[in-house]
Amino acid sequence: MNVLKFSDKDFAARLDQLAATSSLFDPAVEERASGIIAAVRERGDAALLELTERFDGAQLSAEQLAVSQAEFFSASLAADDSLRAAVTEAEKNIATFAKKSLRKDWSARNSHGAVVGEKFDGFGRVGIYIPGGTAPLVSTALMTITLARVAGCREIAVCTPPGRDGSVNPALLFAARTAGATEIYKAGGAQAIAALALGTATIRPVQKVFGPGNAYVVAAKRLLVGHVAIDLLPGPSEVLVLADDSANPKFIAADLLAQAEHGSGHERVWLVTTSAKILKATKREIARQLPKLARREFIAKALANNGWLIQVKSLADGIALVNRLAPEHCELMIRQQQQAVEQITTAGALFLGAWSPTVLGDYVAGPSHTLPTGGAGRSFAGLTVEQFQRRTSVVDYSRPALKKALRSVQKFAELEGLDAHGKSAAIRL
Repeated sequence: MNVLKFSDKDFAARLDQLAATSSLFDPAVEERASGIIAAVRERGDAALLELTERFDGAQLSAEQLAVSQAEFFSASLAADDSLRAAVTEAEKNIATFAKKSLRKDWSARNSHGAVVGEKFDGFGRVGIYIPGGTAPLVSTALMTITLARVAGCREIAVCTPPGRDGSVNPALLFAARTAGATEIYKAGGAQAIAALALGTATIRPVQKVFGPGNAYVVAAKRLLVGHVAIDLLPGPSEVLVLADDSANPKFIAADLLAQAEHGSGHERVWLVTTSAKILKATKREIARQLPKLARREFIAKALANNGWLIQVKSLADGIALVNRLAPEHCELMIRQQQQAVEQITTAGALFLGAWSPTVLGDYVAGPSHTLPTGGAGRSFAGLTVEQFQRRTSVVDYSRPALKKALRSVQKFAELEGLDAHGKSAAIRL
């Protein structure tokens, strides 16, 4: 891992480099994603099937794109008691958290005595992308699909890449159906995003697309804004641990290693501490724990590329650095937790104390783990149930209320040179 201390002569300059947000948008990736989108737009299912064979190695027919009822039934039979218990526990906490976050209809009377308010409805049809990669992201299915169901979305179309044999991981299928998916398709990458946004003969278009993915998925989502709404553009996982001398180096090391194991090699992990002793002890713990982990090669690559142990002069400097980096996950292993909670304004999620590792947020705590990365937390928040709802304002005037409003309406119409606006109100009185 890389080590940086406030006593280093180039400390400030290296922090500037570290905090500089790298572009999420690689022109070469966007060009290829654009070509994929064009192919799906022009040739629909045929392009989707060709691209699935090219990128995933699966030869499918159009009839095999949708997961069948037999496949769902088989996945349910394959789910053992431990999987059922874990999925049920996580889904319950996610749904409970989401229900607390739901925006509720409201109404009130304005100064004219008219009733005004808002109503909130789930999108009629949403698309959710669940990445493939080196492991089935069962938790991502729960963290997205559950929110759509709680929001009242009637149709929840899921796309996920198939294996080379054309199958979808049964645990993923079980979790997705449990969470509320109404249909699942064997399609991945930019081509899946294009199919959800534009539609094909098999996959009807959706109103909004959700879910994380690789650089091509992110590029496709960005390019298709306007055709479809999107949630956010999450990249590789990140965690920052803010620690003082009360922290446990074993816990710090374990949490950094956990977020570095996803497999892209671009994960970013930071320890920011006021204690030289904690920094050194954490470095030793990483060296001790890493060789025992199954995905140590993936982790070692991520740590070499984007793993940092940083000593700052004060807690205030540490908090300031957190706000500059805007990490996806931020763990607070410090005495003054409440102060930090109040002052940290850009982290995707905060985890307080020694007993709240980020992995709880990844799987079972309740809040969705789809969070902004790459510094995007400075401008964007993580995925919530509200993003699966659309807002409609409601205005209900009586004749007396309209009469009270008329003078102001006519004045605004006069100022803006829109006489028909004024007459539209006056003609009623």
